[in-house]
Amino acid sequence: MATEITVPVLGESVTEGSIGEWLKQPGDAVAVDEPICSLETDKVAVDVPSPVAGILSEHRASEGDTVEVGAVIALVEEGEGAPASKPAAAKEDSPAPAASSASAEGSSDASQTLSPAVRRAVLEHGVDPSTIKGTGKGGRITKEDVLEAAKNKDKAPAATSAPSPAPAPAAASGERREERVKMTRMRQTIAKRLKGAQEEAALLTTFNDVDMSAVIEARTKYKDLFAKKHDIRLGFMGFFAKAACLALKDVPAVNAYIEGDEIVYHDYVDISVAVSAPNGLVVPVIRDCQDKGFTRIEKDIADFGKRAKEGTLTMADMTGGTFTISNGGVFGSLMSTPIINPPQSAVLGLHRIEDRPVAINGQVEIRPMMYIALSYDHRLIDGREAVTALKIIKEAIEDPTRMLIDL
Repeated sequence: MATEITVPVLGESVTEGSIGEWLKQPGDAVAVDEPICSLETDKVAVDVPSPVAGILSEHRASEGDTVEVGAVIALVEEGEGAPASKPAAAKEDSPAPAASSASAEGSSDASQTLSPAVRRAVLEHGVDPSTIKGTGKGGRITKEDVLEAAKNKDKAPAATSAPSPAPAPAAASGERREERVKMTRMRQTIAKRLKGAQEEAALLTTFNDVDMSAVIEARTKYKDLFAKKHDIRLGFMGFFAKAACLALKDVPAVNAYIEGDEIVYHDYVDISVAVSAPNGLVVPVIRDCQDKGFTRIEKDIADFGKRAKEGTLTMADMTGGTFTISNGGVFGSLMSTPIINPPQSAVLGLHRIEDRPVAINGQVEIRPMMYIALSYDHRLIDGREAVTALKIIKEAIEDPTRMLIDL
């Protein structure tokens, strides 16, 4: 008896998604609740599990296809048994290639299927996927896992007992190559939203610089106690999130947005935090940030980062948000002009900390400085308001006591 696998409900207002990757092929055995494919929506990638145990008999859609909620995408023949048709035929017709394929695409879990990006990385770097411990959802190998394995391989001393594998054939001198890869649904949505923000909003960016001495001193003094008590690392984001709450309280337009011919104000602060995920940048939301302490904020951020890497963020995690903080400094950015996340009207950009000479009380001193940027929709937020909000954030970071006594 065949069971139809359909596209599940993906979230409020989401009616379709794209087949991102087939994790099981026709003829593969599947267990109850075992993922058979990943679906990409505008915001997240979700796994589609099999409701029954059996053999995957048919794909009804290909990778990259757009499928609507409720559409049948695969069939599973219920019951236990070894996959019969395709694997058996492959084994009888060409035993050597079948074994080679298992070695090239397998891992410690022989049923694991590598995505095209991971497969390319494996071939480019000449690593054995069976030696890589996957950090993706369900132990799947990610491209980052392959790159890390390649880095460790380069550092390891050369083995003397086993012959080294034959190098991949090098491209002919002067040969130029191209590769066309279809954009993921998430990347297409990011592109549309960012371009839409530029076309719709009157974007402007104001800058300031911040002396990070006080925050660095506080972290150095309390990071060990904080980690011991709360089992979480004390980072910089908690300081900036609380500083932003002060600014948004005093300048409410920065926490508002335009809807039609009305301005919608909020008496709460839901901060979208830009997090890097394998498929692109995602922005989960720290809700009611104005009521949370450093510990809760840092735990939320750490949880978002972990789940973004695993691909387990949900639509609910990224719905809403009244203000965004994007930290390009973790990638080494010195200065940037971030783009707002519609319908929000402002985004705070953080950058790398570097020692620079500054004038302090008439004397030149070397201080750890960071450039901060506030991009905003000039239709709603005047320059005076934007500069004031950024100045409040700067003052709070340079004197963290302000955040404790609400100044």
